[in-house]
Amino acid sequence: MSETDKKSQLDLAALDAYLSAHLKGYQGPLEATKFAIGQSNPTFELRTPTKTYVLRRKPPGVLLKSAHAVDREFRVQTALADSAVPVPRMILLCEDDSVIGSSFYVMERLEGRVFLEPTMDDVDRATRTGVLDEMNRVLADLHEVDIDAVGLSDYGPPGNYFERQIARWTKQYRASETATVPEMDELIAALEASIPEDDGQRTLVHGDYRIDNLMFEQDGTRCIGVLDWELSTIGHPYADLAAVIMQWQLPPGKEGRGLAGIDRQALGLPSDQEFIDRYSQRRGLPGIDNFGFYLAFNFFRMAGILQGVYKRALDGNASDPKRAQVFGAYVPIFAQHGLAALKD
Repeated sequence: MSETDKKSQLDLAALDAYLSAHLKGYQGPLEATKFAIGQSNPTFELRTPTKTYVLRRKPPGVLLKSAHAVDREFRVQTALADSAVPVPRMILLCEDDSVIGSSFYVMERLEGRVFLEPTMDDVDRATRTGVLDEMNRVLADLHEVDIDAVGLSDYGPPGNYFERQIARWTKQYRASETATVPEMDELIAALEASIPEDDGQRTLVHGDYRIDNLMFEQDGTRCIGVLDWELSTIGHPYADLAAVIMQWQLPPGKEGRGLAGIDRQALGLPSDQEFIDRYSQRRGLPGIDNFGFYLAFNFFRMAGILQGVYKRALDGNASDPKRAQVFGAYVPIFAQHGLAALKD
């Protein structure tokens, strides 16, 4: 077994001992299987004779500062437990790195289905329409959460969200930069020069809102869980909305997972503008100006994320090293898309 493979495994004996001491009702023996998803924070199914759980851990090894904050994931999902935003039930948080080598949390195992691509090839037209409308509904409800009432008013700093996010991701990108990418340098400068004035919207944002981070009921279109909250913070809601549209502008298939070139009407899928308009209606908004900026911001941030995954692959800390190696080639492509969005 390679060193990378060893890092991706769990110390089941240590974990079993910890859960026996800290998790009420827990009874081993324990088995674990790593999910293929979860490039950033490795995710495992934990099985016992009586119950199944899910564990998400911070990757072992040297990491970028503020990245992989599983404690924040645990906090935000705990806060949303009684809201209109469906999340798994949080069970236990362990911040003691000595247990399995990094901090982790345990949550309930939801039983449902995840659509890896927005084309949803295995379901009928009506289901596709319903799923994407539910995706729209959950996003609007997420941005209407009263952050004071759920105890998340301090979950992100004050000030212009895009200003601080561009600064943060530029810093993260520079920290993981492995070669000069002229398109990224140009995009960073262009975004810094075109940040909109703060319009006063300050909401909870998911940070990586896309269809494969949602779980739906097995035989219907109701969303039963929004997953992967690592990038969540208090910020501007249009970042989440533009993240959906960004994903759809990519090529279809398991790599791009987008809708570029797809006959959406034939499949029962909304156009970009229809999705934006329905979201605006749900939130009582008159419309959204300067959407190209928000779209460009998402292409920039995704390029930064991909660069970080690629750097972790080179350092031997990626959750899926072979797939992560491929991501480095996408960085200039995403930067080019961002520059194009700014010009539209």
